[in-house]
Amino acid sequence: MDIRQINDEYSVTGQISLEDLDAIKALGFKSIVCHRPDFEQPDQPQFETIAARAKELGLEITHIPVGPMGVTADAVREMVDALDTFERPMLGYCRSGARSTNVYQQTQHIRG
Repeated sequence: MDIRQINDEYSVTGQISLEDLDAIKALGFKSIVCHRPDFEQPDQPQFETIAARAKELGLEITHIPVGPMGVTADAVREMVDALDTFERPMLGYCRSGARSTNVYQQTQHIRG
């Protein structure tokens, strides 16, 4: 994992694996948001597999996929809701971390 901290509440990384979840928890993250659509690549772990293990570890997790259309208004609203609801610090992930960064940045004008 290459975790990049955006600020105290939010960091991003590329695709995570089941094995990464214990380290994510140990690093102090309280919640996770996945911005990667399922089946984007044949070898990526599916969201529900990651979510099941995250929940076992006591991490909150949600899926806000950002696909070929880019960041939509719905995705931004869902991200605002996640940030307002879930404990932080939060880790966002997608293939490279770029979509997770982009959707977070677009919440800033709404959240102030």
